[in-house]
Amino acid sequence: MEQPLPASTIVYDQNKEEVLRLSPSKSEPVNYDSLPDRLIEAVVAVEDKRFFEHSGTDLQGISRAMLTNLTSGRTVQGASTITQQLAKNVFLTQERTWTRKWKELLLAQKIEKNYSKQEIITYYLNQIYFGEGAWGIKKAADIYFGIPVDKLTLSESALLAGIIKAPSALSPYRHPEEAKARRNVVLQLMKDQGKIDQATYAASIAEPLHILSSKPVNSDGLKYPYYIDQMIREAGEKYGLTQNEVLYGGLRFYTTLDSHMQEAVEDVYAQDDNFPASSSDQLIQSGAVLVDPRDGGIKALVGGRGKQSFRSFNRAVQLKRQPGSTMKPISVYTPAFEQGYSPEDTVIDEPVNFNGYQPRNAGGSYHGEVSIYESIIHSYNVPAVKLLNELGIDTGMESAKRFGLELTDGDRNLGLALGGLQEGVSPLEMAEAFSVFANDGTRIPTHTIIRIEAASGETVAEADSNERITVTDPAVARTMTAVLEGVVTEGTGVAAAITGRQIAGKTGTTEMPGTDGQGMKDNWFVGYTPQLVGAVWLGYDHTDATHYLTTTSKAAAAVFQKLMSEALVDQPVMSFPKVPAIATKSKIKDEKQKKNDDNEKKDDKKKEEKNKKKEEKKKKHEEKKHGKGSEKKKDD
Repeated sequence: MEQPLPASTIVYDQNKEEVLRLSPSKSEPVNYDSLPDRLIEAVVAVEDKRFFEHSGTDLQGISRAMLTNLTSGRTVQGASTITQQLAKNVFLTQERTWTRKWKELLLAQKIEKNYSKQEIITYYLNQIYFGEGAWGIKKAADIYFGIPVDKLTLSESALLAGIIKAPSALSPYRHPEEAKARRNVVLQLMKDQGKIDQATYAASIAEPLHILSSKPVNSDGLKYPYYIDQMIREAGEKYGLTQNEVLYGGLRFYTTLDSHMQEAVEDVYAQDDNFPASSSDQLIQSGAVLVDPRDGGIKALVGGRGKQSFRSFNRAVQLKRQPGSTMKPISVYTPAFEQGYSPEDTVIDEPVNFNGYQPRNAGGSYHGEVSIYESIIHSYNVPAVKLLNELGIDTGMESAKRFGLELTDGDRNLGLALGGLQEGVSPLEMAEAFSVFANDGTRIPTHTIIRIEAASGETVAEADSNERITVTDPAVARTMTAVLEGVVTEGTGVAAAITGRQIAGKTGTTEMPGTDGQGMKDNWFVGYTPQLVGAVWLGYDHTDATHYLTTTSKAAAAVFQKLMSEALVDQPVMSFPKVPAIATKSKIKDEKQKKNDDNEKKDDKKKEEKNKKKEEKKKKHEEKKHGKGSEKKKDD
């Protein structure tokens, strides 16, 4: 009890092996004389109002809590005294069992026999967790208010006392309204218990939360910084945890991280010769992510080149740039295959004008009648735009949404075919989208976190392993994969090829205005094997007349090749599933013609049978007529 030390946060990889341990500095204790009376009164009022009267356990409190819980039909009130909470925090786990509760009671009584009330409340406040990485009252006063403990006001003391119940849900940085309401509850209890008068209460609840901004995290030398950054972001967005709670909350994070792949990606990004030469005053930046399409697990992630401070801009996740031609399989060719087009169907590649919009191919050349397969592997622009115009822009928008891409009304135009988006996308979003092709038409949301546990082993949060979104038919996904293999074997993505492995993918570039097609703002490659999807973006953070890419569109594909080659070392060589027969446009046409021919044959047969019956009827009529004439002649 005299040496309080907060628990470390531990990060485990996909094999449940510890890869990172975050140990905050030892919390500095304060003595009883440094604790303001208002702070002690606030904590006692809300946590254990008979603290100075009982001997470790409060039978009145237990009886009151049992009655309240029975009346409400559920557990709404606890009965642990401050001494019991101290015993639990120091010596026991957080599990909710009668055995643990019994041990807690015995330890509380032993503590009371060996320590004074003043010592117990001091140990408790030096030991308790106040959220935001603040273990102990000294750290809490500093993190939230930037002041020493003995300078805490009544309102500030009540706020800290209120946080104890639920540090995450009541953090004033993340949940200011909830924290303020809880502070006011504490002040109300203090008034009801005669600790403050009505005037003091009224003045205190009127005070704003005079808190500081969240303290910066000291994380020099943190392992896997970009991956941990995304883990923190995910923990906040999905599970409501703050940055400091993730880093210093004594939690256990079980992740989808593949340590080998992460180290391989970081090694590639550490070598400047893997990237195009940069200008003297600005580095060509990049972001990349590797995802398992079969479960959505993010295996590796890097958000930038060069020296970056922790939690700086993460280009793998936070980037928003136009995806260029990597959008074509999503917004054009998947819906085209769904409507019966096949890779063998042809389109005329020629100059076109759609109400003033005149798309052109890279280099300005046109190729006449080309197949959809050729259009994709060589990334011709005009066929893609013509096809989207035929399918309808709404069809392209709806398809992009299915793939998980959030578009805007400003994207509702034919430029959608070429990735001319208003807000753009990130490498992580593109990796998740392309995972649909690798996973037989099903999209699984990408994630780093499998499960979060408290130090006691209690589950704090868990990913939904059953979340699966059907995007397209497996036949369509496999057909697209077969075509995108052609991009790598004989098209614009040959630089991404890995000897001995099947790779499918798509290049993408966005043109820099004013360079006559010789400069690029963005360069993309998104590709995959059966077990791993990779997305790579290259470009300057700040593109202008003197900062743009002058390399070929193969630069990102070359980085992808290095990443995947290293990441897949010792991974099994897998093959894409065979392409099943699908209802192509030509087959639909043939079947329709066959049906028409069959109908015509049926009509001809019916007509023939009708004529035959008519002839037979006529013949019988003639025979009958002649037969009557002969009989008449005989009678005569």
